[in-house]
Amino acid sequence: MSAVQCIWQIRAALGEGPLWVAAEHAVYWVDIIGRNVHRLSLADDTRRTWTFNTAVTSLATRAQGGFVGTITDGFAWLDLENGTIEPIALPEAHMPNNRFNDGKIDRAGRYWAGSMHTSAQAETGVLYRLDPDLSLQRMDTGYCISNGPAFSRDGRTLYHTDSTRHIIYAFDCDEQGNLSNKRLFVQLIDPSEGAPDGMTVDSDNCIWLAHYGGGRLTRYSPQGAVLQIVPLPVPNVTSCAFVGPKLDKLIVTTASVGMSAGQLRKHPLAGSLFMVELGVTGLPIGSFGG
Repeated sequence: MSAVQCIWQIRAALGEGPLWVAAEHAVYWVDIIGRNVHRLSLADDTRRTWTFNTAVTSLATRAQGGFVGTITDGFAWLDLENGTIEPIALPEAHMPNNRFNDGKIDRAGRYWAGSMHTSAQAETGVLYRLDPDLSLQRMDTGYCISNGPAFSRDGRTLYHTDSTRHIIYAFDCDEQGNLSNKRLFVQLIDPSEGAPDGMTVDSDNCIWLAHYGGGRLTRYSPQGAVLQIVPLPVPNVTSCAFVGPKLDKLIVTTASVGMSAGQLRKHPLAGSLFMVELGVTGLPIGSFGG
């Protein structure tokens, strides 16, 4: 059994990218459309929001302290206290119809992040890898909406989502971060399942997927079998991350963008932040090595 609790009732347009910062006992997450970064302390429930003049689409800690993230057209250093953004690499600055989306750090301290076509009408999205030496690699192409990079327990499998096609791919990933053997991991067929969005991997090497438009989380085995479904009280579930000293709680972000007034009345918690206790634990997420 799982207990779902709303821990921050807020009307985020596109909540995404939950990040556990153990040293602060706090969760950070973004509202891409609202151009906000939010912080929630699990120690005392204090809350803070920073607003930027560009979208912050994902966030990660740096090994030397501070934050790095993806913004509309690439990767950047983020100084939350000063409200400043310093670009690192902007590979899509010349593509006004694209923006960056989801991103994660691997066990070697590399930052993987994908881009998308803003209206999901063209396959212009790319999966990138930013290395600790700040060199940038194009790792895969052909996405309308790229989403949810996640890594297996041993780091040798990368999972990456093509939300428009309702497909999660698996890749072999070697120690240098090279990808091979792209293959279908899961495809959502039933319209009630919505589209695959963000995801994370637990300590049993199982994958937790957020369903945008499907109002649920699903736990998959490493072979792609459905092991558990956790309903959420909102339709647009966007991402999830394990948090807490024991990494035994799952933080879940959601979205309200595109919902009608009637839908918002039916789902008044749309856009809020949730916590789910599942009886399983997650894997520690590393920091960017640059």
